[in-house]
Amino acid sequence: MIKEKQQFKVIIEQDADGLFVASVPSLPGCHTQAKTIAELKKRVREAISLCLEVAQTDPQYRKKLELFAYEPNFLGLDLVTV
Repeated sequence: MIKEKQQFKVIIEQDADGLFVASVPSLPGCHTQAKTIAELKKRVREAISLCLEVAQTDPQYRKKLELFAYEPNFLGLDLVTV
């Protein structure tokens, strides 16, 4: 049986220490970090896989998905000086 691929929107930021941080809004609690973008991409795939595994077996996590998951629409980025 061929497993169907899924796509997830990932928000990537860089923290004050220079680490790259990824969050997956459609999977609450799905976050990871790394020193490089290449490592971050690998880790975020692992984090998504783990969250999907948990979703199959944990009814409490599935409830969180219903309540808190969302799909962001990227509008842009702005720098505001006050």
